[in-house]
Amino acid sequence: MTTYQIFEIASMAVLVAILIFDLLIVVKRPHVPSMKEATVWVGIYVSLALVFAGVLWLIGDGVKAGEFVTGWLLEYSLSVDNLFVFIIILSRFAVPKEMQQRVLMIGILIAIVLRGIFIVVGVQLVESLSWLFYIFGAYLVFVAWKQAFGSEDEAGEKDNFLIRALKRRVNFTDRWVGGKTRIEIDGTRYFTPFLLVILALGMTDLLFAIDSIPAIFSITTDPFLVFACNIFALMGLRQLYFLLGGLLDRLVYLHYGIAAILGFIGVKLVFHAMEANDLPFINGGEPITWVPHIETWHSLLVILVSMVVATVASLIKLRVDAKRTGDVSLHIGPAEAELGADGHYHIVDAMGTAFYRPLRVEHTDAGTLQVVDATGKEAPAADFAEDVLREAAREDMDPEDLDEVRRRLREGREFDERGDRQV
Repeated sequence: MTTYQIFEIASMAVLVAILIFDLLIVVKRPHVPSMKEATVWVGIYVSLALVFAGVLWLIGDGVKAGEFVTGWLLEYSLSVDNLFVFIIILSRFAVPKEMQQRVLMIGILIAIVLRGIFIVVGVQLVESLSWLFYIFGAYLVFVAWKQAFGSEDEAGEKDNFLIRALKRRVNFTDRWVGGKTRIEIDGTRYFTPFLLVILALGMTDLLFAIDSIPAIFSITTDPFLVFACNIFALMGLRQLYFLLGGLLDRLVYLHYGIAAILGFIGVKLVFHAMEANDLPFINGGEPITWVPHIETWHSLLVILVSMVVATVASLIKLRVDAKRTGDVSLHIGPAEAELGADGHYHIVDAMGTAFYRPLRVEHTDAGTLQVVDATGKEAPAADFAEDVLREAAREDMDPEDLDEVRRRLREGREFDERGDRQV
């Protein structure tokens, strides 16, 4: 057994163990993760992917390490598109917040299974039928065009054919009963919205697998690497949903970045098919030698540039719109806050002390509001400019925490007057 084969077995065992552990957390402790918790988990999964690439490099396969990093970033960027539809589906079926983690986890597990099937079948096909890259490439170019210039996607906003057919033939209730898929009411069996959400996510995952698997074949056809790229991209998707859920719909140019990636990958697949051409009606069945060869690092560069440019352009547009309309809800980042020498935004209290973002506002035993920043630094809420702190609290705090502060204010606790106005 080679070193690489041992690495394959060991890494897959570790990945399965992590997925099981993650699933147990969701089942045993359904909750809405805080911003801090979601950030930590996303960081853990990103770190695991980088460790995976590092081990590949150390065992002496720098080419595969580069292919993995590029493929992982490709799948990760395409998975962001999944999040848009996940948000629509969870909103469409009014999934309770405490159940969203479980629903997303099941949806991700369905995606892993479907993509695993697609990978096994796809690898066998492309190894024997290289002309399939023509079809894959043309399809991705079409998807890219539709993503960039097509009408707004209504996937998830309306019930698909399967959901409509089920509703006509099966009794459904609008009531959520934890994680149960069916209940009995007055002796009649009803299915809950939980089943509909899982089916909707499964159908969505199937459609996204059709896009993402051909795309990853442009980077590598090693089935282990293809599967690893998909696993690492999907593992942190649930936490990324809670981390970016409120931000995604504000990144108005992100779909152009994804379209650019898909279009580039589609062209790359067509070029690959031309390089390996064996179709008799194209160039007499001979490979086309003048086609430019696109290296892995070219793909990596396009992926990074596309996502960075699309994200930055979206944030700039939000800033411009917020200044033009005066709508603070459009704002990303601290209004009128100080940009420190370290490149991080701070807000500054009355004493001139900089407090790091993100912030949270807590109720103290003395009946006042206290600001705690990302490093644990504390100060009375009254020490901050009212408008800046109010906006920072809205952006940095989870809705539940902000509602809790407001609830305590309404209960008539003795906060000082200035703190009462700030949140």
